[in-house]
Amino acid sequence: MKNYLNISDLDNLQNTVQEAIELKKEELQYKTLGEGKTICLLFFNNSLRTRLSTQKAAQNLGMHTIVMNFGNEGWQLEFEEGVEMNENKSEHIKEAAKVIAQYCDIVAIRAFASLTDKEKDEAEKVINSFKKYANIPVVNMESATGHPLQALADAITIEEYKTEKKPKVVLSWAPHPKALPHAVANSFVEMMQLQEADFVITHPEGYELNPEITKNSRIEYNQEKAFENADFIYVKNWSSYKDYGQILKKDTDWMITEAKMKLTNNGKFMHCLPVRRNVIVADEVIDSENSLVIEQANNRTYAAQIVLKKILKND
Repeated sequence: MKNYLNISDLDNLQNTVQEAIELKKEELQYKTLGEGKTICLLFFNNSLRTRLSTQKAAQNLGMHTIVMNFGNEGWQLEFEEGVEMNENKSEHIKEAAKVIAQYCDIVAIRAFASLTDKEKDEAEKVINSFKKYANIPVVNMESATGHPLQALADAITIEEYKTEKKPKVVLSWAPHPKALPHAVANSFVEMMQLQEADFVITHPEGYELNPEITKNSRIEYNQEKAFENADFIYVKNWSSYKDYGQILKKDTDWMITEAKMKLTNNGKFMHCLPVRRNVIVADEVIDSENSLVIEQANNRTYAAQIVLKKILKND
């Protein structure tokens, strides 16, 4: 594996999940694999789990880590071609990517969607520019349209906690006061389409995700109907895709409650975090024994570690 930009970059999801579970039993078993190698973690947006878990994953493999937050540590980069740089952008990606590549062996990027220009967001200019000009492996730590490290961690968690060979998994929209991107939901859908599962997406009408991504998945607009007999409830907010980046309505009645979880098959609650309590999910749900949010966060390390292991092995 040269890069990890999408869940489809894995040669086999199921095999990778099993490899990650085995790695988790002895996380330092490959502690010399990355000796003498350096990874640069570049954050154009804030992070908690992604930064800490990816840094720990690299260190578990013996790598050096360099972290840079472009929001307050570096000047703005220009990603457009042929522009006259006479405004607030100080350096072009053509030079920046090549310079960074001299300092590290792998570069990992976190750069969110603008939610103002669908075409630009879907072009993934930040990630793809580093891929084009850096000429070293690139890892997606959440981009405008995807979060494949989170999706892999979710796949590991579902595998660890499922009790049925073909579990029912529901991706449910929930309310949020801010307009949020589609990245986590997109990658979760793409991951679930590679699984043997009864997979359902539920959201209010108007909050359909990119139809090119959800085209093979069932959509149910009645949340309670979708929850019936579910084994896993994965919850995430996202803004409108059709009316790009817009909050169409609050729909506070879509919050995940104990009553809704009782419709499930003793279902497990999942969320990528951070989560707004009593907006996205009621306290009694996230604090219950069926909540897997902490386990998901833990698996972020092993998702990143197995990805970095594959890249290092390829190198």
